[in-house]
Amino acid sequence: MPNVKLQNYLHLHFIIFVWGFTAILGELISIDALPLVWYRMLLASGFIYLYICVKKTSLRITRRLFFTLSFAGVVIALHWITFFAAIKASNVSITLAMLSTGAFFTSILEPIIYKRKLIWYEVLFGILVITGLYIIFNVETEYAAGIVYALCSAFLASVFAIINGKMVQQHNPSMISFYELVSGVGVITIYLFGITIFGAENEGFAISFFQVSVSDWMYLLLLASFCTAYAFIGSVHVMKYLSPYTVMLTVNLEPVYGIVLAFLIFGEQEKMSPQFYYGACIILGTVLLNGIFKNAKKRKRPPTLHNITK
Repeated sequence: MPNVKLQNYLHLHFIIFVWGFTAILGELISIDALPLVWYRMLLASGFIYLYICVKKTSLRITRRLFFTLSFAGVVIALHWITFFAAIKASNVSITLAMLSTGAFFTSILEPIIYKRKLIWYEVLFGILVITGLYIIFNVETEYAAGIVYALCSAFLASVFAIINGKMVQQHNPSMISFYELVSGVGVITIYLFGITIFGAENEGFAISFFQVSVSDWMYLLLLASFCTAYAFIGSVHVMKYLSPYTVMLTVNLEPVYGIVLAFLIFGEQEKMSPQFYYGACIILGTVLLNGIFKNAKKRKRPPTLHNITK
């Protein structure tokens, strides 16, 4: 079991590196966040369906599970929309730095979901995270909209991790991924149809919506296949062996990978003020300390079913 957990932990790190590259693609793709996510989820659903056909995975589920997966699909769709909206409104560095608050949101949500008391150091670390955010807000005021979008994205990511953390213990990862992506793209499609019918001209499914450049198609295919279908199934699979908090904590390396990649690819465009890096370091450092405290406390507890599954 330790070797299995180690393999899945290393796999998770590779997936997080891929997610860091996702932010780069979000910057390179010229279309807006909503159509970008629609194309991403639609294409990824097709790739995952082909994978399911090859593996002959059953898609039979209960009505209750269908509604749960549909809700998770809407959450991940909103997460991606706000994520790419943040990149468009600011840049990769700002967006990924804000995403590191996801573990903080998870530490607040887990006591509510799992009905446990809030721990004192979680409150203290929460104050430190807010301090880091305050520093970034003060010096990067021109990116305020992007920061808000990214914080919303981080919160939605933590909600999604907790929902999936419960389901992957009993269900096939590719089946879960397929229904979540189909549900997400389905809800976006209904929304876009509504805008097309009742909105202004050139909104929703207008002709311009389907006018995608060749370079954007190449980036979208890479985003949908490798960065979504593969990474999505892989991330759901590792949740069978790692807790939602461990996953969310490790995901906080995404800003490190992504910011380094962004600086190498985009250069000075991604260079931020020193205060930004101070605030980002406070947030990342706080999240890492939170993980250290939790692991230390877990070692002191007697073994229980809940702890073993983590």
